[in-house]
Amino acid sequence: MSTATIDSKVKRVVSNVRNLPTPPIVFHQIQKVINDPNVSAEQIASILAEDPAMSVKVLRLTNSAFYGLSREIESVKHAVIIVGLEAIKNLVLSASVLDMFKGKSIDDDFQDKFWRHSLATAFGCRLLAKRLRDKCMVDPDSAFSAGLLHDVGKIVLVCFLDQEYREFKEARDNNKTAMDFEIEQELFGFTHAEIGAFLTEQWKIPNKLTEAILYHHGIKEIDSGAALSCIVYMANFLAKKTFYDLDEGYKIGKADPRVMEFLEITEDDYDELEDLLREEYSHSETFMQLVGM
Repeated sequence: MSTATIDSKVKRVVSNVRNLPTPPIVFHQIQKVINDPNVSAEQIASILAEDPAMSVKVLRLTNSAFYGLSREIESVKHAVIIVGLEAIKNLVLSASVLDMFKGKSIDDDFQDKFWRHSLATAFGCRLLAKRLRDKCMVDPDSAFSAGLLHDVGKIVLVCFLDQEYREFKEARDNNKTAMDFEIEQELFGFTHAEIGAFLTEQWKIPNKLTEAILYHHGIKEIDSGAALSCIVYMANFLAKKTFYDLDEGYKIGKADPRVMEFLEITEDDYDELEDLLREEYSHSETFMQLVGM
């Protein structure tokens, strides 16, 4: 996907924001080597060793209930061998993003709800990627990262676009039927999905992940190339349906039948998927600790 896909107004607005967060050097270093077929566990471990705090986080996540390993992993090199390069890359990405926005002056209620929904969507993505592995061939760890990042544009709006966020809050308080992205589109001519996609494109995050962020409220072309976008879209819907209060039903909407057909999901599957998501989400404590919740 090219930046041409993202509205030029978004580029202009976000490019003018000072002090936008950027991923740590260790993330970029891992991004560079991860696709090298000859890269070794030792090389990845040596890159992570340059960022001791990140090394600790990777080990904590590897040893958490998130992976459910039968024995404790004591070194980053061992973690790379056991969970794989792709998983390590996505653990570093997840931890990096959580760190980038930690400490920003955000309303506590917003921050709590934001990260809980982001994590619920991430676990939903991992759940769907595993369930649909034969059909979609989407890596569950990559799907998790896409879910965690899907709403990153919202936190950019809150942290860095004060005037726009005030306008949005006022409009949101006065409109109890529209979805958030519909209000944003009407007010600004762009949405948090476009903000998030533009930001992750600047971070040089893989295109498929950026596309999934851009299209998590609506996908134009449903095909095998949009598998990750479909998973994030559906996981976002399931996370809302599973965890949102009844008085927030207007924010849930209905799932696109084209996405459901592609993912081979029917409404009869909802109860089972919601139960599985609640079980998956019970493994979120380590991520909550990483973001200081």
